[in-house]
Amino acid sequence: MLQTSRIALRARHDGDVPVLHTELYDDVVTRSRADGRPWRPITPGSPESPYEVHPGDDTAACFSVVDLASGELAGEALLWGVDGHQRRAHLGLALRPGFRGRGLAGEIVRLLCHYGFTVRGLHRLQVETLADNLPMIKAATGAGFVLEGTLRRATWAYGTFADEVVLGLLASEWTGEQVPPDGPARV
Repeated sequence: MLQTSRIALRARHDGDVPVLHTELYDDVVTRSRADGRPWRPITPGSPESPYEVHPGDDTAACFSVVDLASGELAGEALLWGVDGHQRRAHLGLALRPGFRGRGLAGEIVRLLCHYGFTVRGLHRLQVETLADNLPMIKAATGAGFVLEGTLRRATWAYGTFADEVVLGLLASEWTGEQVPPDGPARV
């Protein structure tokens, strides 16, 4: 487990899946804006749920985010599209509605960077998000990500085409200082 004084990234537990599915996936508008695939109804508990973790999949590292003050599940964080040959991955996160706006995203991004660069030995991490997703852009740039470009009207997001931005961070740019002074810690 990786943690700061406020959050922990831990393995996904079976009990996390229905909560994440209900509060994140079943929010059609938010999910449609966060995923390039079209939303479709999926029964909670189905193996098709995007929150189910499939053992032995080296192309993704899926974490549950836990708020340490309350012990509650706060959301999910992941490295996906992990490419061991090119030593790169994409980074993503989603917070349950009650945990948004607390500044947790920045800590989550920094812990994912620590995991990707220090634990996995990756060379590059990348974030793709809608250009109007200011909280994610702020979290990424606060961790050292650089805006690399805008893909104009590249994403169909709940009824309209929207701009998508690409941000990148190289291991050589990562100093580890971006991790809060009290973390990461092992438990």
